[in-house]
Amino acid sequence: MSTETINKDLLRGGQFLVKETKCEDIFTLEDLSEEQKMMRDSTKEFVDRELWANWERFENKDYEYTRECMAKAGQLGLLSVAVPEAYGGLGMGFVSTMLVCDYISGATGSFSTAFGAHTGIGTMPITLYGTEEQKQKYVPKLASGEWFGAYCLTEPGAGSDANSGKTKAVLSKDGKHYSISGQKMWISNAGFCNLFIVFARIEDDKNITGFIVENDPENGISMGDEEKKLGIHSSSTRQVFFSNTKVPVENMLSERGNGFKIAMNALNIGRIKLAAACLEAQRRVINEAVGYANERMQFKTPIINFGAIKSKVAQMATNAYAGEAACYRAAKDIEDRIAIRVAQGNSHQEAELKGVEEYAIECSILKVAVSEDIQFTADEGVQIFGGMGFSAETPMEKAWRDARISRIYEGTNEINRMLAVGMLVKKAMKGHVDLLGPATKVGEELMGIPSFETPDFSELFAEEKDLVARLKKVFLMIAGSAVQKFGPDLEQHQQILLAASDILIEIYMAESALLRTEKNAKRFGEDTQSVEIAMSRLYLYDAVDTVISKGKEAIVSFAEGDEQRMMLMGLKRFTKYTNQPNVAALRTTIADRVATDKGYTFD
Repeated sequence: MSTETINKDLLRGGQFLVKETKCEDIFTLEDLSEEQKMMRDSTKEFVDRELWANWERFENKDYEYTRECMAKAGQLGLLSVAVPEAYGGLGMGFVSTMLVCDYISGATGSFSTAFGAHTGIGTMPITLYGTEEQKQKYVPKLASGEWFGAYCLTEPGAGSDANSGKTKAVLSKDGKHYSISGQKMWISNAGFCNLFIVFARIEDDKNITGFIVENDPENGISMGDEEKKLGIHSSSTRQVFFSNTKVPVENMLSERGNGFKIAMNALNIGRIKLAAACLEAQRRVINEAVGYANERMQFKTPIINFGAIKSKVAQMATNAYAGEAACYRAAKDIEDRIAIRVAQGNSHQEAELKGVEEYAIECSILKVAVSEDIQFTADEGVQIFGGMGFSAETPMEKAWRDARISRIYEGTNEINRMLAVGMLVKKAMKGHVDLLGPATKVGEELMGIPSFETPDFSELFAEEKDLVARLKKVFLMIAGSAVQKFGPDLEQHQQILLAASDILIEIYMAESALLRTEKNAKRFGEDTQSVEIAMSRLYLYDAVDTVISKGKEAIVSFAEGDEQRMMLMGLKRFTKYTNQPNVAALRTTIADRVATDKGYTFD
């Protein structure tokens, strides 16, 4: 793809809010190449054979089996998809790395966590920030699964405030090594890793510094016992203690004081990968729940025939479909942005870092939305199983427990909600996203007389796309007024930020589902997409409800008098349907298809 072609169609991060996206310009799962489909299928085969068939071993804290499966994944090349060929990897694009992360992560949260910690925050910081010598020395071993990596950032007093860590790095008198002392906690893969990415503070530096530390117990490294956790039972999670651990100066990662930047950029990539990791988990829960509902007889009929169960199945499938649409839309945007930077002469390291950083807003949106969808799906899966869902003899109960951590790591969902809006406002201030102009127009529209003409909604999704455009006006109305009122102090008003963020999230997710279906209706025929159309409409219907609720919450929290009345009127105008969909009919259409297919088949 040429730079000119990419530039013509590609929006910058956050611009989805103020510019129209054409369905032809997004990537969907239906666009996978034959090579990518083969990679997906081989990944699923590995998961079914090694992970899904042995889920009880993961529940019984078989840490050694997790390590064995990681080694097997390495032998198959699944740990090296994102690693450049120069360092023993497959050097594949961002979409392909998302694809493997997606389909390898659904069977068990234990393996998913080990895989994500190793390939992401264990290997990636060296690939993207390491010197040539560091990459040549360490990355090939990590890519092959000969070595495993871990990431030491969190401390007892430094969680969301990652830069407040107390771990110290002291330079030796001869200037040849640093002595690292401190305590790290919640370290995934600690029990079997060969290498740590460790963050420590040198002297009284404002920011922490990253180091590559080999795991040598004789070098002042000790560990606590395996943590007792709600879920991800076979993910090795320990405290790690460093006591005057000597690290050669050449093992500093990037520059002194650059650790916080490394950590934040690693989290951006980790967030979108975490969203992908929750997709296959949703599909598998849906498949198990539908299989049970098709067989479970009550009142002489399978429970899948009951409307209450159909409602649950439809919602589960709809969320998975929207999540797929949004994740792969953003993944391809990132891949294309990386291609632009490479074409402009950037190194692989700089291109990938800047490419992902460009879409940090979307990464946070996806992390929140899809991690909450898997929790909802697992919870409904337990409910469909009834009493058996509460039993540890079935995989549904472990899916619910494994899902819970997704809302905490890679930055809590609360942090990510506030980040999404905060980063958007900062982009606007830098001139990267024009929020002021569209927000001003929305304000003028509120003061004007609304049109009473009946729009032409004869084309597929004409009303839905018009409604999404108006939901964007709701966000601009609220965010614009809040910024005007609070200025730089807006970040102190967290409840308003949380409400605005929920609106932003629903806009991106609903629009992504509509664009995916519209694209496929145009190329495959509208008659082939009847269920996908139903899912897109159902997701939007629920999104509108969320926007109404969160919009009202935000407005009454900071606006008063005439301003409040005007904004509440605007909220009502911008969220109004001309033709309300028959929600029960939509859910029935979706659930009947999933029941007939005996599971989720839209990927």
